[in-house]
Amino acid sequence: MQNPQHFPPTLPVPPTLPVIVEEDFTYPFAIAPIFTQGQKNIAAANVALERNDLVLVCCQKAESSPESNSDEKVDSSAMPFYDVGVVCKILRKVSLPDGRVKILLQGMAITKVIALEPQTSEEDDSVIEAIVEIIEYQDYNQVRVEAMMKFLLENVQNYANISHFPPEMLKTLEETNDPNRVIDLVASTLRLKPAEAYKLFASDNIEERMMMLIDFVTQEIQAQKLQKEIKSRVHDKLEQTNREYFLKEQMRQIQKELGVDKQRDEELDEFAKKLESIKQFLNEDAYKEIKKQINRLSKMHQDSADANLLQNYVEWVLEIPFGSYAKGELSIKNVAKQLDLDHYSLTKPKERIIEYFAVRELLAKNAKANAKKTKNRDTESQKSKGTILCFYGPPGVGKTSLANSIAKAISRPLVRIALGGLEDVNELRGHRRTYIGAMPGRIVQGLIEAKEMNPVVVLDEIDKIARGVRGDPTSVLLEILDPEQNVEFRDYYTNFSIDLSQVIFIATANDIAQIPAPLRDRMEFISISSYTPQEKEQIAHKYLIPQELKKHGLTDKQIQFSKESVRVLIERYTREAGVRNLRRQISAILRKVATKVLQDEDFTPIKLTPKQIPDFLDKVVFEIEQSNKKARIGIINGLAWTSVGGDVLKIEAIKLKGTGELRLTGSLGDVMKESAQIAHSVVKVLLESGELESKIKSKDKAKGPMYNQYNIHLHLPEGATPKDGPSAGIAMACVIASILCEKPISGEIAMTGELTLTGDVLQIGGLKEKLIAAHKAGIKRALIPAKNYERDLKEIPKEVLDHLTIIPVQTIHDVFAEVFKRG
Repeated sequence: MQNPQHFPPTLPVPPTLPVIVEEDFTYPFAIAPIFTQGQKNIAAANVALERNDLVLVCCQKAESSPESNSDEKVDSSAMPFYDVGVVCKILRKVSLPDGRVKILLQGMAITKVIALEPQTSEEDDSVIEAIVEIIEYQDYNQVRVEAMMKFLLENVQNYANISHFPPEMLKTLEETNDPNRVIDLVASTLRLKPAEAYKLFASDNIEERMMMLIDFVTQEIQAQKLQKEIKSRVHDKLEQTNREYFLKEQMRQIQKELGVDKQRDEELDEFAKKLESIKQFLNEDAYKEIKKQINRLSKMHQDSADANLLQNYVEWVLEIPFGSYAKGELSIKNVAKQLDLDHYSLTKPKERIIEYFAVRELLAKNAKANAKKTKNRDTESQKSKGTILCFYGPPGVGKTSLANSIAKAISRPLVRIALGGLEDVNELRGHRRTYIGAMPGRIVQGLIEAKEMNPVVVLDEIDKIARGVRGDPTSVLLEILDPEQNVEFRDYYTNFSIDLSQVIFIATANDIAQIPAPLRDRMEFISISSYTPQEKEQIAHKYLIPQELKKHGLTDKQIQFSKESVRVLIERYTREAGVRNLRRQISAILRKVATKVLQDEDFTPIKLTPKQIPDFLDKVVFEIEQSNKKARIGIINGLAWTSVGGDVLKIEAIKLKGTGELRLTGSLGDVMKESAQIAHSVVKVLLESGELESKIKSKDKAKGPMYNQYNIHLHLPEGATPKDGPSAGIAMACVIASILCEKPISGEIAMTGELTLTGDVLQIGGLKEKLIAAHKAGIKRALIPAKNYERDLKEIPKEVLDHLTIIPVQTIHDVFAEVFKRG
């Protein structure tokens, strides 16, 4: 049968039409508006209106832009849009306020684009012109097509039953005999993808078009059924959830009426029983508060928000181990044994820790004796109190590990609370229950974690507490660390007092100067100072190497560290007061050894020597520069304390012609700048009085003394590192006197001490770290204040005293006598 012509014969299609490019296909027989602001599309519409109101509407290809064009004819495969479109009649064109243009189109016929050619009109050369040809469909078997069309309409009816299909469209389809019109009408309602619509438009075989459309309708039916099934499942799930909720609620009400609401009642009974079991260990306020909240919980609906908050509260407070104390008896023998087992050296700290527990043990024995006499059951856990210990010193010297050893020795749980950067007071005291997510403070949580009321609590880095807008945590610590106040420590969350008097608090800090004075008053400080190289060697062989071998799955038969290799690691590969970096370097070596053991089948045991260390470690760090034995003018060794131990600080000076001014560089703090000014003034006084003889003769006496004719530039190397502190006065005075008097200073001498305007030498702190640093740098003589010599020399390690001559000085005269007479 011949395909009927569905384009109006009274409206012939011209061979060339302007092209409008859109994102979707426009279908024949449809009246549809398009909104566009593309200049080429608007120009094409204007040209069409000027000619015959006809325009070709094509669909843009995904990878192309509708604005793309060419100045010459191109092949259809290279066009920026599909080569099949619909000839449309422009019914109306309206310009909108937002700059867009609304064009009302009526689809007429499907056409094939033969080629493109540019518009030659001078008025608008941006319009895309296309040479077109109407697609003529092939003859078809009427019986087959009618059967296929009947099957198609049945599928469309099924599709309409499960989707929003226009009812009037069904009626139109039933009244239409033209299969092409039916195909185009159905396709316009399916929202086909551009590639699918193109296949449907481009085919001139009606049977093929019909089969394609049947497939598309079938796919849409399956997709709609799947969506409906998913929606139904979600709806059923919600229905089931709501149904279960209402059934459970009804069951709960029925059980309540019958008196068989077991789960709820059992839970409340358990809370009440637990409260009664610990009643004897609670003060009156605590018992009343907990009982009050349990009663409130019993009256509330279990699904209400307040009930959840109350239940969390009751569960938290009943987890606090009231009345539960560690049963291990104190024994200073066990403490001493454990400390010696875990730590080398640290004689003074160990003595103080043993004294601390000796007092507690004696109090415990006295309490037991009194209890027997008075038949009182109170024990040490309710009676003994003590001071708060604070271990302070550089990182890596064993502050926290000492606390671990203490807890192990007295058989008590250890709780570590990191205070570094803490700025919210509620972190320690707890949040009030009015806040969402409220919970007890870290102290109470620590008791719950320990499951004992007398654990060892380590307050780590207490010197690094911050102060912010949420309060000052230091104020809470004042209460926690005061034995007279922490008997009734009040947590905001629990809302009752808790006895912390049996908790052993041990604080750690790097710099006690950063701790507020009121808080310092609550603690007794034990200095854990730097290790000497000899101590580090012993620690490495006895503790670090065996521990790291075990961690890395190695044995001492696979690798052995010689004494010389450990000494090189200490002297050249670490820069610290403690042994933390030394442990890291040992660990780095063992990792490489472990890799070799697995990769090398013929692995031979390694005995590590200094020459082999560079094969395992690639960076050498010199801790302290060795002293220069040569005597030089204007250079002296000062001794300084840092947060990571002692250091030898070079101080340099030069003189320049000037007016007697003093210039300071090297990132000095205010205290050190004042020390330099004092030292400068003291040297001037001594030069004027003749007590300090200068080798420089004044050339012009009219200009005044010699020192007024020279400016002094004093510098401390490593200017990027801030330096401050009251202990460099005598060293600065010596280097200024050296440069003005042209007297050399021995490189084997170092000194520390503050200077007054009258020339007295004041005592300083950190003497042990400073002298250890001098010993490491190869210094032979060290000048220190006489008061430190009398008071602190007992704390200096023996190996330092054996290799270092320590000279006490009281005045600047004593200093100059030692420096210049022998220099």
